[in-house]
Amino acid sequence: MTPNAASPSSGPSRRSFLASTAVATAAVAGGMPLLTACGGSDSGSGEGATSGKAADKLLPTFVASTVGEPDLPSKNGSSAGYTSKVDLAALGTSVPNKLGTGAPLTIMSPLWGTPPKAGCAYYKAVDAAAGTKVTWQNQDGNTYGQKLGAVLASSSIPDMVVVPSWELVGKIPNAVSAKFMDLGPYLAGDKVKKYPNLAAIPSDSWRMSIFGGALRGIPMPSAPATVIVPYYRKDIFDKKGYSVPKSADEFLSWAKEATSAKAKVYACGDMSWVSGSIFGACPGWNIDSDGKLRYGIERPEYLEALEWTRKLFDAGVVHPDDRARSGDAGQRFTAGQILVFNSDASAWYVKTAEQAQANPDFQIEGMDIFGADGGNPTLYASAPATIWSLIREGASKTTVENALAAADFAAAPYGTKERMLVDYGVEGTHYTVRNGVPVKTDQGNSEVINAWAMLAAPAPYFAHPDYPDVARKQAEWQQRMGAFMKKTSTYGMNIVEPTRYANLASQFEQLQIDYVRGNKKLSDVQAAISTWRSSGGDRLRDWYKELLDKNGSGN
Repeated sequence: MTPNAASPSSGPSRRSFLASTAVATAAVAGGMPLLTACGGSDSGSGEGATSGKAADKLLPTFVASTVGEPDLPSKNGSSAGYTSKVDLAALGTSVPNKLGTGAPLTIMSPLWGTPPKAGCAYYKAVDAAAGTKVTWQNQDGNTYGQKLGAVLASSSIPDMVVVPSWELVGKIPNAVSAKFMDLGPYLAGDKVKKYPNLAAIPSDSWRMSIFGGALRGIPMPSAPATVIVPYYRKDIFDKKGYSVPKSADEFLSWAKEATSAKAKVYACGDMSWVSGSIFGACPGWNIDSDGKLRYGIERPEYLEALEWTRKLFDAGVVHPDDRARSGDAGQRFTAGQILVFNSDASAWYVKTAEQAQANPDFQIEGMDIFGADGGNPTLYASAPATIWSLIREGASKTTVENALAAADFAAAPYGTKERMLVDYGVEGTHYTVRNGVPVKTDQGNSEVINAWAMLAAPAPYFAHPDYPDVARKQAEWQQRMGAFMKKTSTYGMNIVEPTRYANLASQFEQLQIDYVRGNKKLSDVQAAISTWRSSGGDRLRDWYKELLDKNGSGN
């Protein structure tokens, strides 16, 4: 079940935390490559990756769930979609016996919003159902990296810690390998069958949960199909008679027609998040069709995407607040101040629900990503996992088993009592049922926030009992885009780069922002690419060649 307030894909969307994770989101989703380096380590012990046959030996056996079959099964790497009305009185059961023993368990997790009070009705209800006794150490998601780094550098680590991929920088990747335990003795092979919901997590997500040569992470799976969507105001398009653009030139031409600075209506916000996809820019390292290993910034498509984005800014079709990087583009979109904006898949539901009463005429649709020349796009698969929960090294067997029991409960599939409890809480307390649809109460909105849902998740899905047609559109959009998706040579690998390269590409995020807004020249970008090569990029390329020779390609 997905909450009314925010929604898709198993609990909170791992990509709806955009205020703090825009860089990570764009990078993993194949949008404009924001190419800051992916972490490092203090010594060689944690560097590299484990994949191929070596990884296969570490993985849990995959056993598909038979509870809650989706109306739209995953296709082309998409999330599944649930569109049929669920009989809340006939929900399935995925955890028939409590796996937890009630032993104390401390969990640290990022949280966006106001943390629920300890001992609240929601926490008590989930603990009672899962057989757990969790003490939550919820931390502000916007500053979580600082807290995470400090905790991992200390001698006092909670029993279980949630680690998002965008925090795997600096010393944290090495600390993950050193401070958290190998879960192989509990989950590898058929051992995972004790935890059926964890067994139903896709193997690619588990493969990306290998840190330092061991299975240490419990993943929140992500759909490989791109999730950054260029949304457009269909109601306004229909009213004005606009056709949806199908090439880069068509988009620019339409944008000029649609923009009226006098009326304070602009065609779009910053299109950087999808311009890379439009031009087929491959993010990160990949062995290209000519057999050469390149980094994203070295490919011509990277500069082409930047130049096109700059054309939009130069033409005056981007809202001034987007140029200034101020305010909320989503609010400008719903207010009709911009007609196209980019966000994650969750915005489709959030904006629909938000505007249902305020503006009944409001219609949001996802624009299919087009190739720059009007042909099919070339898209690249997103990471199959971007958030993990890990158990501290040295934890007792009882602690480990209770942590795994909690994760198994959190990973319950859609259409089960467990999923309903995690996502909505207790009927009558946290939600009521109107016309067969659960609707959160004020208490539900204050207590049922992204805590339990951060521990683990089922295979990605879309489901909105109140707006099932949105779930259908989300899944079908991903299916269409997934048909043009490729995997890079490093797909599905958790790679820890040597520390000496950790900040090698850090300048490019700001440089891209400045260039597309006219504050830097193309020659500045080209000079930065040359500097990147001579300052370590070519040596890092050799390091990746060795890694891929040893581990094999991810595609």
